[in-house]
Amino acid sequence: MYSLIFRATLANPGDDYLAMAARLRTRAFEKYGCLDFSSVTEGDQEIAISYWETEQHIQNWRNDPEHKLAQAAGREKWYRSFSVEVCEITRSR
Repeated sequence: MYSLIFRATLANPGDDYLAMAARLRTRAFEKYGCLDFSSVTEGDQEIAISYWETEQHIQNWRNDPEHKLAQAAGREKWYRSFSVEVCEITRSR
């Protein structure tokens, strides 16, 4: 199993950001096999962790056309900075 950790410093998220995030979350579960997802925002800091069966599932999600549009909007207006880490989970309790 793999986890994807997304961290961002928010610039100016508005209602369009929240609507897109909700659509993408549903799409990740329904179309790309996302197993679990949680996110927390405090001040201008956001962290989201999602879980996936394989790294290929993550790559497929990364290349989704609507997700690509959201990535561009994130770079242009929603985030001052962001990072993405993909981790292989070798043990869990």
